[in-house]
Amino acid sequence: MSTQKSVLFDTPGPKARARNVVYTVITLVLFAVGLAVLYLGFNDYFRGERPSLFDPATWAVNPSGEWTADKWEPFLRPGTWTDYVIPGLRNTLTAALTASVLAIVFGLVFGIGRMSQHWWIRVPSGAVVEFFRGIPLLILIFFTMALPIVAYQVFDIPTGTFQVTALAAVVTGLTLYNGSVLAEVFRAGILAVPKGQSEAAQAIGMTRSQNMWLILIPQAITAMMPAIVAQLVVLLKDSALGYIVAFPEMLRSFTLLATREGNVIPAAIICAVIYIVINLSLSRVAIWLERRNSRRGRVSAKPADAENEPVKADTTTGPAGTVAVETTVQEPLPDTLSEDGPAEPGDDDDDDGDATSGDAPRDGRD
Repeated sequence: MSTQKSVLFDTPGPKARARNVVYTVITLVLFAVGLAVLYLGFNDYFRGERPSLFDPATWAVNPSGEWTADKWEPFLRPGTWTDYVIPGLRNTLTAALTASVLAIVFGLVFGIGRMSQHWWIRVPSGAVVEFFRGIPLLILIFFTMALPIVAYQVFDIPTGTFQVTALAAVVTGLTLYNGSVLAEVFRAGILAVPKGQSEAAQAIGMTRSQNMWLILIPQAITAMMPAIVAQLVVLLKDSALGYIVAFPEMLRSFTLLATREGNVIPAAIICAVIYIVINLSLSRVAIWLERRNSRRGRVSAKPADAENEPVKADTTTGPAGTVAVETTVQEPLPDTLSEDGPAEPGDDDDDDGDATSGDAPRDGRD
């Protein structure tokens, strides 16, 4: 571990360690000051007279401030959660999950369409993606809600023929906007796969569709997982724009609760905490999926079991239950062969003896 750390960065010296300690202390002091200012601000300290900070009464809970128990007490009632928080949370998750699935399908279809070899598929797909990516989400939601009016003015369809609910407007806007962004994410991820993968697929006779769905997309999704999750988090937060079209999502529920109880700051804090928990949970699920996909298909080398491994050597039974192993020694091949064929068993000794006598002829032969 020490070797790896020394490779990644230089070991800090005495001056660097001293600077790190100073920076750490300054950061902690600034963090404590920020918390103190936040506490005093919500405690109505900066209104009217400002007593000394060293006065214990300054840090006591102000009955007219936001930290008083009366403003946090509504969140201890079961009715607050069953009438406001849980219905709003359920509507938010319903809209976000529905729009997430549709946006992924939308992005995958139009992202692949932009890479088509046929211009009559590639050009319309690019136009759709660029159009919906360039329009603000709020306009898409308003336009979806106004579809009955548009149908009446353009096609003379009576306004009561069909209606667009707030949930449908929010889901449609989130799908079109985030799906167009995901289309570019999918396209960039597929193009980032090395071209050797496609060439290898073509070499074994795979069609372009098989190459896309079996080779490129599975590898691209693993690499694109952080970007996809980041966009889904944006989609979840953008679902709060349903408040504009009276969609009863979580932010609207907390707004109604704050208006009723007069506790705007506590309601905003609780609402923010719930959003943070949901987004962190989504990020953890994405990390788990990324690790699972990275482990898929990895070859794990397992050591061979010595007990089950067959013995390849020739064995003979020895005395008293022992096993004697016959070692087979391969004799080296002769460097040269005589002209008359293989040498006889007794010729080796004659050759060795003749070799010591210099250039003398062997057996009378020149």
